[in-house]
Amino acid sequence: MHGANTARKAVAELIGGARAGRGGALLVRAEPGLGAGALLDHAAASFEQAGPDGTVLRARGVAAETAVPYSGLHALLRPVADRAAPDDPRTAALARALALGAAPADEGPVLAGLPALLHDLADEGPLLLCVDDAHHLDAPSRRALGFAARRLGPPLPVAMLVAAHRDGAEDPLLAGLPVLALEPLGAAAAGAFLDELLPVDADPAVREALLHSGGGNPGLLTDLAASLTPAQLTGAEPLPHPLPATGPRLRSAAAELAELPERTRTLLLLTAAAYELGGTADCSTLARAAALAGLGPDGADPARSRGVLRCEGDRLRFANSLLRHAAYWGEPPERRRTAHRLLARALEGPRAGDGARAGDGRSGEDVNAGAPHGLLALRHRAAAALPQEGADPELADALAAVASDTTATDEHTHAELADALWRSAELTGADGGFGGAQGTGVRAARLTAAAEHAWSAGRPYRALALLDRARTLPVHDTVRGRTELVRGVLELRNGVVTDAHELLSYAARLLGPYDPHTARRALLHATEAAWAIGDIAGFRADLARIAELRTPAEDPLLDDYCAGLDAVLCGDIDRGGPMLLRVLEYAAGERQPWRLLRAGIVALVVGDVAAAHDLNTRALAGARACGPAAVVPQALEHLAYSELRAGRHSRARAHAEDGLRRARRSGQRNCAAHHHAVLAMAAAVEGDAAACAGHARAAGEDAGPHGLGVAATLAQWALARCDMGHGRPHEAAARLEPLVGTGPGELPGTASGRGHFALQALAAPCLVEAAAQAGDRLTARDALAHFARWTAVTADPMAPVHLARCRALLAGPEEAPELFARALEAHARIDSDFEYGRTQLLHGKALRRGRRPGAARGVLRDALLAFERCGARSWADQARAELRATGEAAGQGAPRVLGRLTPQQLRIARCVAEGATNREVALRLSVSPRTVDHHLRNVFAALGIRSRVELTRVLAAAGDGRHDG
Repeated sequence: MHGANTARKAVAELIGGARAGRGGALLVRAEPGLGAGALLDHAAASFEQAGPDGTVLRARGVAAETAVPYSGLHALLRPVADRAAPDDPRTAALARALALGAAPADEGPVLAGLPALLHDLADEGPLLLCVDDAHHLDAPSRRALGFAARRLGPPLPVAMLVAAHRDGAEDPLLAGLPVLALEPLGAAAAGAFLDELLPVDADPAVREALLHSGGGNPGLLTDLAASLTPAQLTGAEPLPHPLPATGPRLRSAAAELAELPERTRTLLLLTAAAYELGGTADCSTLARAAALAGLGPDGADPARSRGVLRCEGDRLRFANSLLRHAAYWGEPPERRRTAHRLLARALEGPRAGDGARAGDGRSGEDVNAGAPHGLLALRHRAAAALPQEGADPELADALAAVASDTTATDEHTHAELADALWRSAELTGADGGFGGAQGTGVRAARLTAAAEHAWSAGRPYRALALLDRARTLPVHDTVRGRTELVRGVLELRNGVVTDAHELLSYAARLLGPYDPHTARRALLHATEAAWAIGDIAGFRADLARIAELRTPAEDPLLDDYCAGLDAVLCGDIDRGGPMLLRVLEYAAGERQPWRLLRAGIVALVVGDVAAAHDLNTRALAGARACGPAAVVPQALEHLAYSELRAGRHSRARAHAEDGLRRARRSGQRNCAAHHHAVLAMAAAVEGDAAACAGHARAAGEDAGPHGLGVAATLAQWALARCDMGHGRPHEAAARLEPLVGTGPGELPGTASGRGHFALQALAAPCLVEAAAQAGDRLTARDALAHFARWTAVTADPMAPVHLARCRALLAGPEEAPELFARALEAHARIDSDFEYGRTQLLHGKALRRGRRPGAARGVLRDALLAFERCGARSWADQARAELRATGEAAGQGAPRVLGRLTPQQLRIARCVAEGATNREVALRLSVSPRTVDHHLRNVFAALGIRSRVELTRVLAAAGDGRHDG
């Protein structure tokens, strides 16, 4: 069972309680296909594996026996029916009921007999009862089971699991039982489940389509996968769109619907058809469509009474997704087309020609694009079109026109527009009414637009399939260029960034002579790719090509953006700086999210972190309000990064968590990798090593193969900062030195490291601190020299703090206090508890090691409070350790400090605290003296101490008086 941790935990607690004499019951409610049966199988297997002394009784409700009184109890208790003795007054009535004779007039003795029997059985050992499909049990059996289940509890070692369909109405016979509701699988769990179903060579586009259609229902996913041929699964043959389903669960649901009257099945088909295209079924629209089909208002009553349909406000809903799929795909194609035609007429409202037959073809039908629900009505008309009739230019144009006038601000609307434009392309003929070449170009353009919306709806592989179709058509360079532009953007967001750069550059070459405005757009995306890679030369070449493309409309913001960044990246900051500042002035009146994000990049380049935060916040608000929806996760990425630059890690984490969810939903893997990197950095600050490693690993899974230099560098920096937080400066320096480097770099403040050029200077202070604490002062001084050059050309308010702090770390005891004081003065201009705490922690360490413990205590208390305010737990532990080393009481945090040592490190620390030499410790623990020396250095680093005397004091403060013999 995938994605069922909560359910498994609840079942494990129930079973464990029963074996411990704390009996109980759970009512598992779930849609068909969600795995209630698998959960009961798991429970039975777990119960039997826990010990040989337990008994499991199982039964499954069968619709054919619903009218037979006590048939459910008979199936459940058949293995132990002889224990219900007819001559025992407690169980005599139950024994007669299990004989399946005439139903007793008084059910009371039967109800009392079942708990009595369970008591007798429990005397021989723990007991588990599992009842699946309880909604199909006869009413007397359900009443008896509910009666007994409500009376289970200590000291009876009996557990009962009852599974029933969740159809919106609670069964009064099972009322009062604790309910465990199974929900559809989340995206990750559904993907893992599907990976086990599909062959290893399955096409990723097939996987995406199945996930989209399956709705997180494991049973439906299984049926959908089973309905495809091997050639379709591997991508050798195209998938049908949408996916049909003909598996056993769908056939069972179709058989259930077949028992309903024809008029009811017609109404169910209308409801399912409404869901297929609109995602919902409006009662008023369905009523008009039903009236057009000649159905009365009571047509849905049999479906409601059977629990197939239910009304929620002004919407009709199926009890589960399997029934909805069966109601639609279980009908012949002509009936499905008729349903769509009726819904189109109902949505369009009264108009001329309503007297026509519901089954009429398209000829003479008014597309009525301006009517309420116009896009949905047109999509229904397109779904009603007969494939053999071919093109319908009028309907195709109407679909495309309404789609182009619709603004999408969420994934659902993007999905609707993708469907509309795809249908429009299908209905566009080879000549499109314009002549062959022009008509083919129209079709390709509509497929390209459909792909854009499919990607924004979180369907990147569907988008790729649409683009592949568009790329096969012989079209003019302008159309081909726009298709390649969309393909390049898709690769930029979801694939290999170097490939994206090539595609976008190619698109710009195709578009340049005919559409310079769109060509510039392609090149701007190409600059994003070059920046992500860390390719300064490629970035500057793209900027130069943008400058060469002139458009009729002036764009001073873009002109200064290109010229200013080009100047800065070639080292001419005096020329480029004023241009970039003008970009920020132009952006004050800007509203377009993309342009605001570019201005936000400029703000970070010049070091105006506050302006970057403001611009990215405005970009996010604009994207949320007016779209496009695909920009929202990218705006959250930029905003989270600006929060990191400002030292506000908890806010960065909140934005990155939201951005990660949205990036996953919209199919933006590269954006998700950047959010993982931000979350790794936030976790490093908070001291959560496991979360930091997990997010860094997740970022690296795409950052490396896709060429995401920023994400890869940020993830490694986060791991190094986590090492620093846990007192591992040697490990931190080993991670950072390859990223930052020590030789000169291309830009001021950069070095020769492998890390991304935009992050090298920012990570340099961490390398200075790690190298200084690891005793590598040469590396620390080289990194400080590069950082000082960057500080001289940036307005970043954090830079003076870091510079003064780094200089203080490497200064002598006479100069350090003044430099720390200078850093604290600079802190007044920024709002970051974490950075303030780091400065005070390093200052406090310097004071204590300078034999000024009294002065150190106040500084270290400030550091501790700052770390506690921002939730930096591991850093707070360091501050507590330093306070203890000054002689201050350890308080509650003392034992936690020792918890940061490995078992071997703790054994060595205890031996040393007792006065043993390294050689004596080695003999006692059967290791080499070199191993003892290595572990002891790590102990000193982890506890923030420098001598054996301090180690003895720390262990004593922690109340650790044990030793290993």
